[in-house]
Amino acid sequence: MTFTKNILKSSALLGAVLALAACGRPSQTGTESQQTSKNVGGVVKAYVDEGYKPFLESIKEKFEKEYNVKVDIVTGDALKGSENLPLDNQSGNAPDVMLVPYDHVGKLARSGAITDVSFGQADELDSVTKSAVTIDGKIYAEPAVIESVVMLYNKDLVSKAPTTFADLEAINKEDRFAFANEPGKYTGFLAPFTNYYHTYGLLSGYGSYVFGKQGTDPSDIGVGNAGAVKAMEYQKTFYNVWPQGIQDVSNVNNFIQSSFLEGKTAVVIDGPWAVAKMKEANINVGAATIPTLPNGEHYKAFAGGKAWIVPTGAKNKDAATKLVSFLANEENSKTLFDKTNEVPANLKAREYAKSQNNEVVNAVIEQFKYNEPMPSIPEMSEVWGAGETMLLENASGKKSAQQAADDAIKFIKEQIQQKHQR
Repeated sequence: MTFTKNILKSSALLGAVLALAACGRPSQTGTESQQTSKNVGGVVKAYVDEGYKPFLESIKEKFEKEYNVKVDIVTGDALKGSENLPLDNQSGNAPDVMLVPYDHVGKLARSGAITDVSFGQADELDSVTKSAVTIDGKIYAEPAVIESVVMLYNKDLVSKAPTTFADLEAINKEDRFAFANEPGKYTGFLAPFTNYYHTYGLLSGYGSYVFGKQGTDPSDIGVGNAGAVKAMEYQKTFYNVWPQGIQDVSNVNNFIQSSFLEGKTAVVIDGPWAVAKMKEANINVGAATIPTLPNGEHYKAFAGGKAWIVPTGAKNKDAATKLVSFLANEENSKTLFDKTNEVPANLKAREYAKSQNNEVVNAVIEQFKYNEPMPSIPEMSEVWGAGETMLLENASGKKSAQQAADDAIKFIKEQIQQKHQR
């Protein structure tokens, strides 16, 4: 907020100076100056996944007229585009604007692949989304959308949304959800609790964290702390009654999805991206926040999302910085929601999305309130694999929760020392 207040004070002072200066010259000059500041010119190239093209197509004409800039939309694999960006900057093939996940911003910023920007509407963003794109005190992206895992359930199998994990335990052990091929195993409730991204809310709910100082201090690793051990001890109780197949990390998502689509599972933890196939299968899908844990805490999942960035290799940085601000404003964030059904980062547009009474959208909005920012420092890349191994070794019984946690911390420390010079 300090940043915003300083901008407002500076704007007020500048306005007073211009007003005094205008007294001594024709008023026409101020208009000409305003037109010059908006007459950027040239071409600005925006690179996005194919699914975002209709959104850009719908708003580009207004931007082109306002800034006298041609918007060239290029589609492709955004994740690969993000990974290739450092090389594209060097070769001169970088676009002017891209849309990337929040957890890519930190790595790109620290590698010098993207330039810092300013929030166009700072007071219309929450602290979580701001922190996701702020690296070492500088802003490197304009938040576009928010994402979160939620609870999805089959309304024809469950009369009302479960509110506690005790509810999930009870549903899971109902005879109608007994797994035919393995006596004593059940599939009423399933979740990929060997996937660190999906399971983080369980771990953090018991007091685990990734890095200290709100995810910025890699010397303080909380991945396998005492809270994580308690969470994994609870995690193991589910694997004691789940089928063996759910331990196959390469196929766990397909296993859960198939079981849900076939009516053998009533409740899952997944993201809104899973809903389309459920509806295609004529499942009466319900969505809600993830139930509270046995200790009474909320399931504090990672606060995910995507943001607009400006690569350092952008050929038209003036137009690019104006475009990312334009894309993230209230009006265009509403349009983005209308075109993609993704929840806006812009708070005013988020209220608009909430007013549409979409159950899945509202579940994401409510769950996001409890979520924690995903660390954006490069060292986060060492956590995903180690976290998955930790969870799998505990779930399979290969190691105790304590041993799996200790080994994960040791491995992450070694990797950080070797790769990140910490």
